[in-house]
Parts: sequence; structure tokens; C-alpha cells
Amino acid sequence: MQVLSPRIDWQEFLNGLPSAPQRVLMLDYDGTLAPFQVRPERAVPYPGVREALAALTAAGDTRIVIVSGRPAADVVPLLDLECPPEIWGVHGWERRLPGGEVQIEEPSAEVKVSLEKAAAAAQDFVRKGGRLERKLASIALHWRGLPVLGAMSIETQARAIWQPYVDQGALELLPFDGGLELRARGCNKQHAVKAVLSETAADAAIAYLGDDLTDEDAFAAVKPRGIAILVRPELRETGADVWLQPPRELVAFLNRWRRGAT
Repeated sequence: MQVLSPRIDWQEFLNGLPSAPQRVLMLDYDGTLAPFQVRPERAVPYPGVREALAALTAAGDTRIVIVSGRPAADVVPLLDLECPPEIWGVHGWERRLPGGEVQIEEPSAEVKVSLEKAAAAAQDFVRKGGRLERKLASIALHWRGLPVLGAMSIETQARAIWQPYVDQGALELLPFDGGLELRARGCNKQHAVKAVLSETAADAAIAYLGDDLTDEDAFAAVKPRGIAILVRPELRETGADVWLQPPRELVAFLNRWRRGAT
């Protein structure tokens, strides 16, 4: 564990958990709770993570929120919890409540047409070993597992092919660990974090855990009210306050949160 920001006192934050009137723990999934996999359906949580989340859920005194780029329905079976928590999927375009109700914000018809055209324009990358994932409001091109030179070639070509759609103004092109995503503007992880914060008491204990560049806007959103935590094997440039290495430090933090909250 390494504190990255002088603005926070890590031990003071942990020691304050028992007296916090409300506790909110927001967590990215891939790369944070689970290691990346070439086949995403195999990305189960790190050892100890599922047990720690189950214990937190059973205790009932922490609001757990998963904020993922995946569709919310994909996260539920991977977590495999008896009582799934609140899940914001597709970077905030979907919200699945703990009871199973799903709220969806649809992109415009024009955006949907642009995404379909962009997906068709990228089909050649599938023949080169890439994988296209069509989501509610985006297209993700994955190249994890490919040789470095092949991945670099696909990225360069994909950026060139998709840039005209970005230039139209309604879409944005964002890199992530192992791929590139063409996404509708309007919702992102920051959108999800701000919505959760709007429902949270001013004196609550709050933390957001993420690993990727797509988590940086969430880090920025949570920092005025809580702590931003980077979870990844290697440190990178980040706006986070604290760096934890998975799985040991991650599981230790989750267990420490549970002990402090009960």
C-alpha cells in the first residue's frame, strides 16, 4: 500500500469508519476486483474478494456499488453473490438495483446508427484476431492476448477508422487496458459516482476503487467527498490518493473496511 496524495490521512480515514453515519464503497470490476482475462467470461474475482464482499453485504452497514464498463447483467454471475449489490453498467448507462430492477438511459437514434456503422467498419479487425464487443452505448475493440506488434497495428488502424465518428461530436474514443472503446458522450463512471454521491450523507465515509484510465473521471468525482484508490499490480500516473496491489492488499482493505464498519 502506498499513499499518493498528501491531502489524505490514510489511518485517520480507516480509524473513522466505525463512527461514520453512512459508508459507501464503489468498485470497478475488471482489473480491480478480478484480473483481466483474454476471455472476459473467465474473469472471476481474485481469491478472497468474493468472500469479503459477501461478508460486507451480510453485515448490511455499507452500501456497495459496482461501477463497470461491462453490462450489469454480465457482472452478476461473475460476482456470484447470493445478494448482488447495486451495479452501474456500461460506464453509467445502466443501473441495476439490488432487488434486480434495471434502469437504462438510451443513447439517441443517431448515435446508435453511428455505432452500427463504426462496428461494420471495424469488422476486419476481428479477422486479425481482435474482438468487437457491442454494448448499449459503445463499441469496444479488444486485443488482449495478441502479440504486441499486432495489437499496436490494430490500435493505429482503429483510431484512424473511428476518428471521423468522433469528429461528428456525439462519440468519444477512449483507451482502456487491452483495447479501445468508441462511446456515446453523456454518461461515464463519473456520472455514476455523482449520482451515488447525491444520495449520500455529507459526512459519510466514501471510497472508490478502480484500476484503468476509464476510472480517472470517477477518481476526480469522488475526491471532494471521499478517497480514490488505485488497484493494480504496477503503479501508473494517476489522480488517485492511494495505491493498493491486488489481491493481498485489496482483500486486506476490504476486510479492514468490514471490521471498521461493524
